Amino acid sequence: MKTKQRKYALSGIATAALMALSTLSYAQTAPKVRIGVLTDMSGPYASMGGAGSVAAAKLAVEDCLAKECKGMDIDVIFADNQNKADIGAAKAREWFDREGVTAIADLTNSAVALAVQNIAKEKNRIALFSGPATTVLTNKECSPVGFHWMFDTYSQSVGGVKATIDAGGKSWYFLTVDYAFGHSLEADTSAMVKKLGGTVTGQVRHPLNNSDFASFLLQAQSSGADVVALANGSQDTVNAVKQAKEFGITSGNQRLVALLLFLSDVRALGNEVAQGLSYVDGFYWDFDDGTRAFSDRFANAFNNLKPTMTHAGVYSSVYHYLKGVASAQSIEGDKVATAMRATPIEDSVLRNASIRPNGRVIHDMYLYQVKKPDEKSSEWDYSKLLATIPAEEAFQPLSESTCSLIK
Repeated sequence: MKTKQRKYALSGIATAALMALSTLSYAQTAPKVRIGVLTDMSGPYASMGGAGSVAAAKLAVEDCLAKECKGMDIDVIFADNQNKADIGAAKAREWFDREGVTAIADLTNSAVALAVQNIAKEKNRIALFSGPATTVLTNKECSPVGFHWMFDTYSQSVGGVKATIDAGGKSWYFLTVDYAFGHSLEADTSAMVKKLGGTVTGQVRHPLNNSDFASFLLQAQSSGADVVALANGSQDTVNAVKQAKEFGITSGNQRLVALLLFLSDVRALGNEVAQGLSYVDGFYWDFDDGTRAFSDRFANAFNNLKPTMTHAGVYSSVYHYLKGVASAQSIEGDKVATAMRATPIEDSVLRNASIRPNGRVIHDMYLYQVKKPDEKSSEWDYSKLLATIPAEEAFQPLSESTCSLIK
């Protein structure tokens, strides 16, 4: 018996030694891992993505090199997609074909994301979407190597619509940015409004990166709808909220709802202007000890600013991708994607997260409300938690997905 036990013990030691040697060998011989952050560096989405997304990706690399990716050769490059699908697509092809990029992260703009999704699939490389919102990425245009990480237009409509209708906001009028993201956000929110017994009285569409919302707000005001819903994002949302207050929409009988609001937007508006706005978020810096610790690290790395949910999504997605590379011992997209799906998502950013077959990463989402100025206790104390939306409820039911990967 003792001899057998000794043999088993030696066998276990030998196995562990072989695994360690295998990991070391891979780290020494594996192809270089290069992550390209394709984001908006200078336009309306630069504050919620931009250089902060690059900083978040570098934090993920740092953390993986300290653990799962020891010895691997990893670097991060970035480019400005200028919110143009043709520019984003050209850069993606250049990166994959000539720059050795093995995965592209962030993407910010939905039109750019849809263009890159197909190229990544063609090149068998991973695409990690944290900035775009369109649900088309995990429906008609889904890909076996594409992962939608943080939020989408469905998740943004669930909690906010229910809370608004429960508070008496039955009729809705949409002020929508005129491209794929805005169309998807309006469509998903409209469907949720009708599902919950509300009505949609109309909509008006504005160009991306718009500065003057006067004519659009006048149409919304004259509609008489209970709710004026902003189906836009970042700087467009900031401009629209500021001007809506000037027009008296926020102080009259109408309710203003921002369907996609980032921490950077709340900071740009300030509590005096934004107070009372409710919004759905996938990450808030002050949620728990884990989010606070990550946010402190991010602030130290990036101009003393707290991360938006896009920045947090870039960190989480890049870290999980790197774990997948280490596990698969490959940079080939199909092999890494299989490893990513088999590996639990565990980090300081997401709670109750998992990957669905269509590439949608589900996790808990949160309904927040901007505090009144006298409720703030510190510089970054902007919002208070109203409700947690469980992962399975926060995202489109898998049964409704039109993704061809679902059997």
